[in-house]
Amino acid sequence: MLLSPQAERNWESLCSVLEDVLEDQSHRQLFALELGSGTGQHVIRFAQKMPFVTWQPSDIEEASRESIKAYIAATHIQTVLQPVHLDASEPWEKWAGLSKNSCDIIIAINLLQYSSFKTAQGVINGAGKILKPNGLFITYGVYAVNGIITPSRNEQLDAEIRKLNPEWGLPDIDVLRQHAFGNGLRLERMVEMEDYYKCLIFRKL
Repeated sequence: MLLSPQAERNWESLCSVLEDVLEDQSHRQLFALELGSGTGQHVIRFAQKMPFVTWQPSDIEEASRESIKAYIAATHIQTVLQPVHLDASEPWEKWAGLSKNSCDIIIAINLLQYSSFKTAQGVINGAGKILKPNGLFITYGVYAVNGIITPSRNEQLDAEIRKLNPEWGLPDIDVLRQHAFGNGLRLERMVEMEDYYKCLIFRKL
């Protein structure tokens, strides 16, 4: 079981946002896909707080998938499926056998800044296909706004991420919004979180 201190710090605030946006649907069973689930801490916490959602975690890294399996086994949680390998840069048809219009929610936490633009495009393209009408695509992270990154510590974060991989970096909200709209997703709400993080909530038209 891998442990992310950041995940331990932010899961409650993220869960509050999810509970808020899903409150009007809590009377029915929902299906959610998490992209880049990492350690598995988020998906386990979300499942414990929202039993009306069945969660499909996914990650490209085997170590992360093994950690998620360990959390599932340790908590005996019934509404988290076994993790699957999923590369969001690939066409949605290769997304672990998920079918068109099969998900109520797709969530990506701290994924897009550690992704190439091709992967970000793949995430949005896939969300546009796999989400049901009126479904939600929710992404959390640090973003540029109209090409500007503020404050200075986020500029430093962007520089550090680009040192890891020149194709990575803080995505621009306006670029994401335009690409999402082209894939049938409308930016419905932006929630300001702690430390200049934001939660972007898109709805499938």
